[in-house]
Amino acid sequence: MTDTSATDSPVSPAKSPARRTVVKAVAAGTAGAALIPLGVTALASAAEASVFLHGVASGDPLPDGILLWTRVTPTPDATPGSGKGPSTDVEWTVATDKEFTHVVAHGTVTTGPDVDHTVKADVRGLTPGTEYWYRFTASGARSAVGRTRTTPARDASVDRLRLGTVSCANWEAGYFSPYRHLNERGDLDAVLFLGDYIYEYKSGEFAARDTVVRPHQPAHEIISLADYRLRHGTYKTDQDLQALHASLPAIAIWDDHEFADNATSVGANNHQPDTEGDWKARVAAAKQAYFEWMPVRPSTAGTTYRQLRYGKLADISLLDLRSFRSAQGGWGPSGGVDDPDRTITGDAQMQWLKSSLTRSDATWRLVGNSVMISPVAFLSLPAFLLRPLAKLLGLPQEGLAINTDQWDGYTADRRELLGHLKQHGIRNTVFLTGDIHSAWASDVPNEAATYPASGSVATEFTVTSVTSDNVDDILKVPPQTVSLAGVAAIKAANPHVKWIDLDSHGFGVLDVTPDRTQMDYYVVSDRTKRDATAKWARSYRTASGSQRVERADSPVR
Repeated sequence: MTDTSATDSPVSPAKSPARRTVVKAVAAGTAGAALIPLGVTALASAAEASVFLHGVASGDPLPDGILLWTRVTPTPDATPGSGKGPSTDVEWTVATDKEFTHVVAHGTVTTGPDVDHTVKADVRGLTPGTEYWYRFTASGARSAVGRTRTTPARDASVDRLRLGTVSCANWEAGYFSPYRHLNERGDLDAVLFLGDYIYEYKSGEFAARDTVVRPHQPAHEIISLADYRLRHGTYKTDQDLQALHASLPAIAIWDDHEFADNATSVGANNHQPDTEGDWKARVAAAKQAYFEWMPVRPSTAGTTYRQLRYGKLADISLLDLRSFRSAQGGWGPSGGVDDPDRTITGDAQMQWLKSSLTRSDATWRLVGNSVMISPVAFLSLPAFLLRPLAKLLGLPQEGLAINTDQWDGYTADRRELLGHLKQHGIRNTVFLTGDIHSAWASDVPNEAATYPASGSVATEFTVTSVTSDNVDDILKVPPQTVSLAGVAAIKAANPHVKWIDLDSHGFGVLDVTPDRTQMDYYVVSDRTKRDATAKWARSYRTASGSQRVERADSPVR
């Protein structure tokens, strides 16, 4: 695949993305074109609908640039993962108005079966803090119009940043109504996808209380490159996901289900080498499909850790907590959770993260963090709640006190990072987390055993799942009933945890100002209904300089 973008600049101070660059430019014969309404369901002809089946998207906004994405179906047999269909030239156009009367950038990308007919254009030379409109043309058809926005200049004073935050969207467990509600707000700067954008399971293995709301494609567990491509393509047909991508830039990291459950650098719970082949080959296939189908820049080959910035208000460090992590450990001096030779970040990423946090001159240091960093002990739970939580969180079902898939299973790395924050007096660090199908608001203590006397070095907001099963779903009971005993037990054993919702599905809205960050938690009425409603549940905030979460009385308006 080739594009006509300008020469790439580093995504983070330490990393530069590798890609093929400028080949040719085309004349911008688009001025005065008729308006196509925003939203992927508003395609103007059958030809457009048949070519641009998977919508349009933008991502990784910079002060001077944005990454544009689409996928074309040049012939009916060129379905995702098929390896069929001809090479196709795709023209992209960027304008400052949705009528495309003022075109500011344009070019052509050649795509084909080698990249599953996906298209990326890394457009540079744009103006900071500016709204843009974009579209694609191929095979005589024109895509829906997308809207995006560059970030403010690096040294700009910024009054507010507002991010939608989502995690754990399982196609078989329901519809993606949280995406619709985020899209309808009209007040967001971007959407932060915190992992588990897709799920790898075979159809029926992980659904909605064992009920498949809509079947996966392919129906079997995805293992090969063709499998991962088809699964990504299936998700990208969801109307609410398409509309959200067409309206707002995406900022995305991966977690385990983009590969397989509880993935590490050496294997996964849901990978059996004797029947499913080499783990490294499966990871390579999953990563290739991810970078083809997602509007993200790889910071280095095969990783997603990188940094974005919103003026002087916030730096966002985005972590890859799967590519470098050691196998999950147990107890004992060798290979246990406290073994200093075990890592969740890898040495290079840890040094990059510490350096980025130290060097940052922004008011807030946000960390996109796919698994919880706050320590949590579960041993005090009654058995009838421990077992469903163990199933959900990956805990041994006979009572191990920690979740070894989280930072709890890699305590040396956590001590190093949190000790660095404390030693260097780094303040206003907020971890933004997904993964565990529940919502949490927590202080992050450097020494949990002596909290609150020893203080807190950061805070963490964890958002619940879009659709994936919660505790009440596993138990098949009404929400906010028996799980309340688990909430009380967890909070009693972990006083730094201020709030938990183990049962709801929904999303978060993070609002950042120079004075505070606030996470507004929203829940949806029924994940199995396409028209599910949403309502505000709780809000928690962190005042600048406090390193503490406190309850807020209302969501940000």
